[in-house]
Amino acid sequence: MFVVQSCKKSRSDLGKILYTETGNKVYKNIENDAFAEVLKKTLKEQQSSFSYPKLMNAFYEKNGYEPALVLQHLKGKELQQLQHYFDTAADHGLAPEFFKAKEYRELTDQVYDKSGVKTVEEAYQEIARLELLVANSLIRYSNALQYGVISPKRIYANYFTDTKRPDSASVSRIFAIRDLKVYLDSIQPKDEQYLALQKVLKEKTAAPGMQADETQKIIKLNLERLRWRNKPEGDKYVVVNIADYRLDVMEEGKSMLNMKVCVGEGRNKDFKDNIQEYDENDLKKDRPFSRETPQLNSLIHSVQVNPVWNIPESIATKEISKYAAADKFYLSNHNIDVFEKGKLVEDPETIDWSAGDAGKKYQFKQRPGEDNSLGKIKFLFNNQSAVYLHDTPAKAAFNQSMRAVSHGCVRLEKPLEFAEALFGEGAKFEQIKKQMSDTVAKATDISLPAKVPVYLTYFTSWVDPAGTVQVRKDVYGLDIVLYTHLQKAGAL
Repeated sequence: MFVVQSCKKSRSDLGKILYTETGNKVYKNIENDAFAEVLKKTLKEQQSSFSYPKLMNAFYEKNGYEPALVLQHLKGKELQQLQHYFDTAADHGLAPEFFKAKEYRELTDQVYDKSGVKTVEEAYQEIARLELLVANSLIRYSNALQYGVISPKRIYANYFTDTKRPDSASVSRIFAIRDLKVYLDSIQPKDEQYLALQKVLKEKTAAPGMQADETQKIIKLNLERLRWRNKPEGDKYVVVNIADYRLDVMEEGKSMLNMKVCVGEGRNKDFKDNIQEYDENDLKKDRPFSRETPQLNSLIHSVQVNPVWNIPESIATKEISKYAAADKFYLSNHNIDVFEKGKLVEDPETIDWSAGDAGKKYQFKQRPGEDNSLGKIKFLFNNQSAVYLHDTPAKAAFNQSMRAVSHGCVRLEKPLEFAEALFGEGAKFEQIKKQMSDTVAKATDISLPAKVPVYLTYFTSWVDPAGTVQVRKDVYGLDIVLYTHLQKAGAL
């Protein structure tokens, strides 16, 4: 458990330190107990505007309501160095006023000015204000750069990626900082993509076919995504960028295999909405289309060659039962078996498929074969959305630029190459290759020798290896949702 080290000096040092560093004689008359009362009162009055009011209250109560951060960082005009970081927050796609940059500048200038504070009563008020402003803005800045402004789990209904968020221990560390510049430089994100997008943002570069101002908005959103603590770890992993309809197998930071994918159908597939349009009345969570592929992370643990497709109830109700009602041979022509309470229905043609509850009353499974919707192989990983990566007999969709066409699972352009990338050369891969080409299709489960992490992500902007900024359409409207919340928070 992290324990905050007290930053307070001897209680008799406050006035002396302020006078020594500013030359303002008014500070000589400060009485520590009187100041403590003012800080306590100001803390209570302002706590509704603090990001962590309970934590701040607990810290100052424990430390006798002394201005710990002012005492620690007043020397050498270190507090004015902090101003530079707030002023240049736009380099991160964040508004300087999110950190109260203007108020902070005016207040620090006043406190450091040898004649800026005229009376001891004013000194109490201004030092209390400065202390709490430093604390809250520094916490906000530190969290924003290390974790992002917004928690994705709060705003996205289909977000299941492990994402680290600030806790009381990480927030409390700001009270123990010894050198502000060293600390603030250390939390600058070092990710290559982050630095590349920062450069594009500073230079106001336009993406091909776009205006610079619209490019800037999209870059700001993706800088926020890059600040989220949800990135892959380890030497080898699989990443699917839903917005780019692309999969990469990464090894030691480089893509060793990439391919087109088809993802779930999205709410914004016609791209009628843009990031300037949002609903101010409902900011709790987004409202995803039922077929959208979720954002998640998991471990690919096995494959099923010549898979059986257990048809989800939603598809059975909305599609399969309706097709069966229109064509009594539909089920047999597509190798679909029907079950009732786990028992195979021998003659499904006798069922009245026009009944409204047919899709719920019966269960459907499609046998392995050439026309199986999962193709010749599916790749399995545990997740609460029942999605997986799989082959498909419908290859034409890979020639489309907009490939948000599935029911939620991810269809692979090159499934055999993907299997080889996961399994490597050897007996298991040779078994997979043989069985995928067998005339008689038999479902076979094969486990991976070592589980491989998989991340389904959503990025709409990045800088490619040639240095060109890339932007993709917001097919799920997730940029719109994120823009809404960042704007509402005052971060844009």
